[in-house]
Amino acid sequence: MHDELVDHLTRSTPLNRGEALRVVQDVLAYFDETTTEFVRRRHRELQAQGLLNAEIFEQIEADLKYRAVAPPELSLRQLRRIVYG
Repeated sequence: MHDELVDHLTRSTPLNRGEALRVVQDVLAYFDETTTEFVRRRHRELQAQGLLNAEIFEQIEADLKYRAVAPPELSLRQLRRIVYG
């Protein structure tokens, strides 16, 4: 799976083939995360840092713009619905 990318990483970094494969798999798993999964995960992470919901949802709104494939723009209300149903 993704042999060309794994080969490139082994040539251009000190990673061995197994390490490069694991990195590729981790990155792909990260970007396979749905918008809903991302919003819920980030909410938990930011809440654990002690941020308040107003700050959390503003941060999530900003974070979404930098995803590899940016989802449609979501309002703060839509973000809250994802987290709380």
